Amino acid sequence: MKSDIVKKGIERAPHRSLLHAVGCSSDDWDKPFIGVINSFSEVIPGHIHLQSIARAVKEGIRSRGGVPFEVNTIAVCDGIAMNHLGMKYSLPSRELIADSVEILAEAHAFDGLVFIPNCDKIVPGMLIAAARLNLPCIFISGGPMMAGRFYQDNQTKSVDISSVFQAVGETIRGNMSEAELAELERVACPGCGSCAGMFTANTMNCLTEALGIALPGNGTIPAVQARRLQLAYKAGQQVMDVLAKDILSKDIITRDSIYNAFAVDMALGGSTNSVLHLMAIAHEAGIDFPLSLVNEISDHIPHICKLSPAGDYHIEDLDLAGGIPAIMQEISGLLNLEAKTVLNKPLGEVIKGAKVKNKQVIHPLSNPYSTTGGISILFGNLAPQGSVVKSAAVASRMLVHQGPARVFDSEEAATAAIMKREFKSGEVIIIRYEGPKGGPGMQEMLLPTSLLSGMGMDDKVALITDGRFSGATRGAAIGHVSPEATERGPIAAIKDGDIIKIDIPHHKLEVELTPEEIQQRLNLLSSFEPRIKTGYLKRYADNVTSASTGAVFK
Repeated sequence: MKSDIVKKGIERAPHRSLLHAVGCSSDDWDKPFIGVINSFSEVIPGHIHLQSIARAVKEGIRSRGGVPFEVNTIAVCDGIAMNHLGMKYSLPSRELIADSVEILAEAHAFDGLVFIPNCDKIVPGMLIAAARLNLPCIFISGGPMMAGRFYQDNQTKSVDISSVFQAVGETIRGNMSEAELAELERVACPGCGSCAGMFTANTMNCLTEALGIALPGNGTIPAVQARRLQLAYKAGQQVMDVLAKDILSKDIITRDSIYNAFAVDMALGGSTNSVLHLMAIAHEAGIDFPLSLVNEISDHIPHICKLSPAGDYHIEDLDLAGGIPAIMQEISGLLNLEAKTVLNKPLGEVIKGAKVKNKQVIHPLSNPYSTTGGISILFGNLAPQGSVVKSAAVASRMLVHQGPARVFDSEEAATAAIMKREFKSGEVIIIRYEGPKGGPGMQEMLLPTSLLSGMGMDDKVALITDGRFSGATRGAAIGHVSPEATERGPIAAIKDGDIIKIDIPHHKLEVELTPEEIQQRLNLLSSFEPRIKTGYLKRYADNVTSASTGAVFK
């Protein structure tokens, strides 16, 4: 066992003495040491209950003869960090999480790992660590939050955090009172769990099932249900089986399983951030997976499940409808069914027998919401290296759009202008210098898109940025434009009034400028002055690469 280097031999007497101090006995020296990598936090609703998940995991490990050690990583709540300096730290936290897991696992010579993530950057951060360490491991999330219930206009509506962001725009517009907004904010997030829609956290937790690195149900069983704790106990047991059979993380995270994850993502219409994260996970696993391949997957995987923010259903509805196994069974003819899983069975066997229990929530292949996937990659002279849009959440009239640019050099400037309604119907709002390097940190822009939606303008105005969007974003919001403005990408050359052409069905994003005009404008730009010159964000900006690569480090 790998852990023998800290517990076997006369020269390890000091190590054993320290292990005695944390409660180990001499009987433990012949047992596997399993790291339980928890991201418990009291400031994140999705993580506040993870101590109970860890307890169940540890019980499962002990029941199969392992010795569990719970250790912790950091975690950021994107909702609380939204629209202020804190959001610049969200994506960069992904790399710190991966690095901290590597440090903990190697320093203490764990034989296997159980990862307990839940919210946005924690899931991919831990997946990157799993690929890097290549140990036997399994994932068990904290589960999704239940939807809230809000009484308005003589009816009770299902709501979530995206409803609150949108309601800010409704209130500014005069369609909602401040008293109603205050009531909504009290009920929209009723308790623990990752926010209830198909936002980034739940997208990534669902995709752990498609990757084969989590047990069925991991993405959809609600946080508050006893089934979540039961699944955590099973995960603790199963990691011992994974260890016994020497199934390593790179046996599971393969080109085939990355393909499967993207395929399920397209069927779900998941968060655009999933593209950023899956590309980074593939990179860490040494898998060549070009961004252009994502469009090939999208072109032949139908969009069959539309959850909030694109639709009215929530993760709890998907769970009742059969969950991710039912989604995968419905598109099984389009998946790599021989891909390996933590159950030591090929994916095809894992999903065998899964059924769609509600065809309103999960449409049959014969009647999809769209014949193509819910995410599209756009290329063109405005985004030579690509950009990403959640096409499932775009109004049909905006799938093809042409309009004049209204340019802002920061999210703050754009948000202030939107709140003052300093834009016109048909315009294309450009927010630049918000990429991985320029932001720095590629902050999410849920507030400006939510304001537009709440103002009833999400089907009249497009928004394009080299930054990124929340999984809760809806509308013609195109992010991840690469190269970013800081790297002198074409988006840096755009001026107010330039005509922007968007053609999502044909994967095009262009500006009516010749190559010579673009280059001439870029040549006239002064050198970029970093916004932050000290601390972690400075180090991050110095090392991060383009969004088209997953914003991985050099």
